[in-house]
Amino acid sequence: MDHDDTAEERFRALHAATYTDLLRFVKRRIPDDDADGVVSAAFLVAWRRFGDRPDDARPWLFGIARNILANQARSRLRRGAVDVRMVGDHSTTEADRAPGVDARIDLVRAWWALSAADREVLALVAFDGLTDVQAAAVLGCHRATFRMRLNRARRRLRAGLEPATDLSSPVETWSRT
Repeated sequence: MDHDDTAEERFRALHAATYTDLLRFVKRRIPDDDADGVVSAAFLVAWRRFGDRPDDARPWLFGIARNILANQARSRLRRGAVDVRMVGDHSTTEADRAPGVDARIDLVRAWWALSAADREVLALVAFDGLTDVQAAAVLGCHRATFRMRLNRARRRLRAGLEPATDLSSPVETWSRT
């Protein structure tokens, strides 16, 4: 077995181990119809740079996909922010009557009140299950910088979930009637 066969086997193993997570990561950021193309492009870049991969290749792949998404967003929209979509289950019509729907509505409202950067930092940890070291690698920053961004984003999310103190607001007035 020569070196190329070994590299190909390692790449196939990496693909098998990370494909599902990478697809889920991308689908939270763009419409499902476009996700496969981004994942394929990410693996193509990974194959070309396979010799440069770190020991923990999962955040490296997420970073590649994130860069592809950012490049596409800049090309299409002339902006660099990559939004994270809130993953929701819209499969039942009974969802509005389910217990906890008010809390979920509040969470969604608070989520979308955050900046795209705050949503991305929170999603890397909450949805993608990355450690702070891995998430920092995805964003291309130091661990301490990521931790600071994460703490600030968590604080802003908590603040967005706190009940309003102004009871005279139209929403509060409407909900009391």
